[in-house]
Amino acid sequence: MSEPAKATEKKKTGPKASHASEVTKPGFFVKLGLMMLIDALGVYGLFAAWTAGSTAIAVTMVIGLIIINWVYFSKRMLPAKYLVPGMVFLLVYQVFVMGYTGYVSLTNYGQGHNSTKDDAVNSILAAGEQRAEGAPTVPTAVVENGDKLQLVVRDAKTGKLMIGDAKTKLKDVDGQSTATAITSVNGHKILTFDQIVARQDEVAKLQVPVSDKAADGHYKTTDGTHGYLAKSIYSYDAKSDKLTNTHTGAVYQADNKTGVFKAASGVELKPGWRVFVGTKNYTEMFTGSELAGPFVKALIWSFVFSLVSVLSTFALGLFLAMVFHDKRVKGRKIYQSLLILPYAFPAFLSTLVWHGMLNKDFGFINQFFFGGAHIPWLEDGWLAKLSILGVNLWLGFPYMFLVCLGALQSLPSDVEEAAKMDGATGLRTFWSVKLPLVLQSTVPLLIASFAFNFNNFSLIYMLTGGGPNYKNISVPVGETDVLISMVYKIAFAGGSPNYGLASAMSIFIFVVVGVIAWLGFRRTKALEEL
Repeated sequence: MSEPAKATEKKKTGPKASHASEVTKPGFFVKLGLMMLIDALGVYGLFAAWTAGSTAIAVTMVIGLIIINWVYFSKRMLPAKYLVPGMVFLLVYQVFVMGYTGYVSLTNYGQGHNSTKDDAVNSILAAGEQRAEGAPTVPTAVVENGDKLQLVVRDAKTGKLMIGDAKTKLKDVDGQSTATAITSVNGHKILTFDQIVARQDEVAKLQVPVSDKAADGHYKTTDGTHGYLAKSIYSYDAKSDKLTNTHTGAVYQADNKTGVFKAASGVELKPGWRVFVGTKNYTEMFTGSELAGPFVKALIWSFVFSLVSVLSTFALGLFLAMVFHDKRVKGRKIYQSLLILPYAFPAFLSTLVWHGMLNKDFGFINQFFFGGAHIPWLEDGWLAKLSILGVNLWLGFPYMFLVCLGALQSLPSDVEEAAKMDGATGLRTFWSVKLPLVLQSTVPLLIASFAFNFNNFSLIYMLTGGGPNYKNISVPVGETDVLISMVYKIAFAGGSPNYGLASAMSIFIFVVVGVIAWLGFRRTKALEEL
């Protein structure tokens, strides 16, 4: 081939130009519009993160925006253009979530330890606020600033008007006033009595700091027209890291290991702040906590529930599939359709129906099958567990029936014929030929079913609520709680939420399910070699 011909061929087979360089094509403008939208959302999120003080998130967003723009405006990043969206969702919804959960599990994050030390100090100072000694009652006015309210105060000494809100300290403002009332404020509309009454909750919460120092106090109003200066009974010394009660003289030293201000007598001030506690939450799952015993029981029950549910639903589903796969069964298509009805009906609604039928006093089960006996299906620990397994069998067998039926229909007919020619009985054919072949295609689904049941929160919550509950425990944990429902109660349902401990349990669940899935897939490879 001549040199001009080679050049022409190379030109034909060379890489296609990106839409970003083809400004005359519609694809470029579509891409440009989408990237402008993405960049706009990214910049908004960047400023929001920076304003909230999340420097790490802000830096990550900057790097992410640079990479995304480089990928989609580059001619050489064609594979990455298809991978980037999935990678972004993976990082945001999986990696970040798991990473943050892991971080929380290493802290004391929970009730009374929700924020930083500065926030804890300000909260304690605010909670200890009382009317300052000798503070006079001064005229006030409530004005609107957009959808927010601001408080105008007349200085008792100078007679000047000052305006501010919870986030803005007092500053001078022009207006008219008397010794007893504020009549006008330039550039602002004063709320009338009816408007103050209508927004009473907002007015009652309205307080304005005198300065940037919390110790200087806040101005508060009682009725919108009169107010006073309130100061905290506590004073904070940043150098010694101590809080002092100015009324009693009690001193509270900051304990940075537990995240709380504590007196020599052991009395603690609430709230505290978040601190790093290492592996404390992980050790408390098994020892040193009132929840250690219930946690071990919930762990054992989670394994039993998941294993029995998978085996029972698979056994019943396979049996029914074998029966209705036989062409000798008349009307098998009708039966097959009827058997999947529990699967077609929403699971949470079925669970609620079963909850009613298992009622001790007037449930259908007791009334119809046991002659009106008062059997506590959901109130006794062992009966509640048996009820959960029974209901889950009802909910789960149609799925296994469909899976096994599809696996049986995919088996070649000559396999069964060959087994018969070798003299194998029906049971032998099933056990040595059909079952291994069915397991080859169903084991991954059984693993997924195990993982699902290990975290089957909705069934437990809807049917028993985790009960019957253990006695003398601050968290309402019960005998039928699986790990995930126990995590929910520790984090949200108890009187003192403990997000750190709940996060540690979540990480534990993730590891357990991951290990079981890994072992299960290894077993799948062994079956494929049969």
